[in-house]
Amino acid sequence: MVGIKALILAGGFGTRLRPLSCTRPKLMFPIVNRPLLDWTLESLENCGVDKVILAVNYMAEVLEKYFGSSRRGLKISYSKELKPLGTGGPIKEAEEQLVEKGNKEPFLVLNGDIISSIDYNALYQAHMNSEAEITVTLHQVEDPSRYGVVEITDSGRILRFVEKPPPGFAPSNLINAGVYVINPSVLSEIPRGKKISIEREIFPRLAESGVLYGYLFDDLWFDIGIPDDYLRANTRLLENVIKEDAHLEKSIKIDSKARIIPPVALSEGVIVGENAIVGPYVSLGNGSHIGRGSRIENSILFDEVFIDEFSTVKGSIVGEYSALGKYVRVENGCILGDNVHVGDNVTLSEGVQVCPHKEVSESIIEKQVII
Repeated sequence: MVGIKALILAGGFGTRLRPLSCTRPKLMFPIVNRPLLDWTLESLENCGVDKVILAVNYMAEVLEKYFGSSRRGLKISYSKELKPLGTGGPIKEAEEQLVEKGNKEPFLVLNGDIISSIDYNALYQAHMNSEAEITVTLHQVEDPSRYGVVEITDSGRILRFVEKPPPGFAPSNLINAGVYVINPSVLSEIPRGKKISIEREIFPRLAESGVLYGYLFDDLWFDIGIPDDYLRANTRLLENVIKEDAHLEKSIKIDSKARIIPPVALSEGVIVGENAIVGPYVSLGNGSHIGRGSRIENSILFDEVFIDEFSTVKGSIVGEYSALGKYVRVENGCILGDNVHVGDNVTLSEGVQVCPHKEVSESIIEKQVII
């Protein structure tokens, strides 16, 4: 696949991941302490892709500053949307970068909020061996109502593509996994500068014409568009890549009476105090501090999070530079934005969300958003 280009759709607002996405683009969310996009770039580089174009809009400058013009041996360029153009419009906007000098080779398109172990070589070859104008990677799920769903023949041709069908009305449990191989000829069907849904406006038309095909994939796949899936993706990656002693870096300080229950990922400068318990399924970002007697499990803490003594965080996500006082309890499903400060003896009950730069001094016992 050397010479093949990949376009990553990276312009989404990440509204379902607020309040964390208020201060960072979704592709910068850490998974096992690495940005989501970094995992995708690694997979593409391992499959021989040599050029990646990022279709950017929301907080584009953050992505450009972090990833620059190259990463992991990949050349990186940017295609900027001046306004949101859906999922089809950004592909058209990047046409000159995708189809340089009359090159007619198919290219890859990836939704940026997907993390998977897809073999892009096998996908690309399946496309080349078919009569497809677009090949859609398909993945089986229990509840397909959140996704585009297909009806497919034994030969892989997609007969119908239904975007987000109501529960009970899906033609199958095979959903659009957000990774495609596209022939350049398809670009002629997408108007420039117009907001287009490739799933609602292009896929159904190609299915009717008999040139939309599916590639079935049954391995690691997560859409991190909602917090629960984000936590599950982090859990699965921890299981896959972290060994029992992988967290032990020179800059980490773990008290001799602390307990680490793997799998965990501890970044540079992490401090774990006396009798603290970290794990299982925890990622602690750079410079995070876990105080004496505190317990962190099934959670993601971004960089520079401070947890004081005898506090508990379960099944939650805590944004960078946030601080929790003593005897704080953060229950399952809570999301704390960046720079949130929680006072001593405060309990945040299940599902509470706190927007960035807020101070919480009293317990919150009902699910709500603190603005």
